[in-house]
Amino acid sequence: MDFRVSDYNPAVQEILALAENGLRPMALAPSGPTSAEARKRLKTHKPSELFAGARCPQGAMSGLYLYFSCLDEAHSLAQELETPDGSFWHGMMHRQEPDPGNAGYWFRRVGKHAVFPALAEAATRLGYKAGDRWDPLGFIHYCEAARRRPGSKEEKIAQAVQLAEWQLLFDYCAVKVS
Repeated sequence: MDFRVSDYNPAVQEILALAENGLRPMALAPSGPTSAEARKRLKTHKPSELFAGARCPQGAMSGLYLYFSCLDEAHSLAQELETPDGSFWHGMMHRQEPDPGNAGYWFRRVGKHAVFPALAEAATRLGYKAGDRWDPLGFIHYCEAARRRPGSKEEKIAQAVQLAEWQLLFDYCAVKVS
């Protein structure tokens, strides 16, 4: 995936610039927010203002919070969003918590998401055996095993795939609809 921070409004660009412009792999089980400054800035904006005209402003905002490991805020926004996008963000958040059972519940609610084909392709390129269809439940199990092996090849692959997943879903939610 060619993730370009320049595709988003200047306020989103400034926030993402606090952590490698949306290119930083996220921990599989973060221990807390990665940037107090990002969290502070996010709290000053509404989803509709950061993502005016987007497909899913609230989902994109949940994604921003998740990128900075602000799990409580990401969870609150995703839980209010009763759509496949909200369930997807919700599942990702619980996978990172880590609460694999709850993550599985939310990923089952997603059903088939529009980003799954691109995610399966990206994951395969990154070394994860995704097959021809994305299996979010299989990826939960992979992440669980990988996080128990810090510094391993599996952990690096899981983080790279998780970043691709985040980028694809964030872009899907944040893109302006015509």
